Amino acid sequence: MACAAAAENSFRWRSRKGQVLTEIEISSWNEFVSLTSELDGWAFRGQQDANWALLSSLSRYLQAFIPDQSGWRTREERAIRIFRRKAHNYLSKPVALDDDLRCLSLMQHHGAPTRLLDFTKSPFVAAFFALESAVSDAAVFALNTPVLWNAPPVNNPLLTRDTIDPRKKGNFDRYFLQNDSQIIWIGEPTEMDMRLVAQSGTVVLPGVLDKSLDEILKEYHAEETLIRKIILPRHVRDEAMKALYRMNITNATLFPDLDGLAKSIKFELEVIWPRLIDDAVKPGAV
Repeated sequence: MACAAAAENSFRWRSRKGQVLTEIEISSWNEFVSLTSELDGWAFRGQQDANWALLSSLSRYLQAFIPDQSGWRTREERAIRIFRRKAHNYLSKPVALDDDLRCLSLMQHHGAPTRLLDFTKSPFVAAFFALESAVSDAAVFALNTPVLWNAPPVNNPLLTRDTIDPRKKGNFDRYFLQNDSQIIWIGEPTEMDMRLVAQSGTVVLPGVLDKSLDEILKEYHAEETLIRKIILPRHVRDEAMKALYRMNITNATLFPDLDGLAKSIKFELEVIWPRLIDDAVKPGAV
């Protein structure tokens, strides 16, 4: 049995030294559980289409509708300014808008396109987001945060995580809005909202909008693989979603409000236990 496990481990990550991204397609939910158990401290992001690149919602929007990149910075600044000008009407603590990262998190939380990429410290939460609405192969991306936490880009060694920290006044404008530094920052806002807490969330903030996360990370040249892409085939969804349901990972728990509860009803349409089916087919059942 031990030999079989060792053989399985040997082909898992088909990676080469210095390669930024490696991928593997699993064949079962148990294999996903086994693979991710080796990634302690990593951050995870689920995407419902395995072909989607690791781009923020703002990058996707701008690339789709605003091909002229020369105006991207002005448009992003204006969007943030408009949100700050009007969002205070709906907040019990408008002071949150003064913090750049907190403001972006609020925008993201409520559906505005931002440069933030949502990650989670739980591979199972990421799998839920990948599979919930998937109709084709999905993917969970694992980010090597233990290595990246203190790793600056090779060409800009002074741009450490602490130096570019967007929670510090002026840093978001200086290092991110400029759109000229291939850097990333990983972390959480100083104050986390309930959804971020419920999802064991963390965020990745890229310094440019025209490149995917794996393209940006080519500037880091680490000895270890920085992103692992786990492809979840369509046939795994049923087994995985039932396992996640038993783990109490649903929209109702990940979005602890009425919206989350309502969204969770979708999967209740799929989860029909044998006894319910038996009761439903009995004569006189309503």
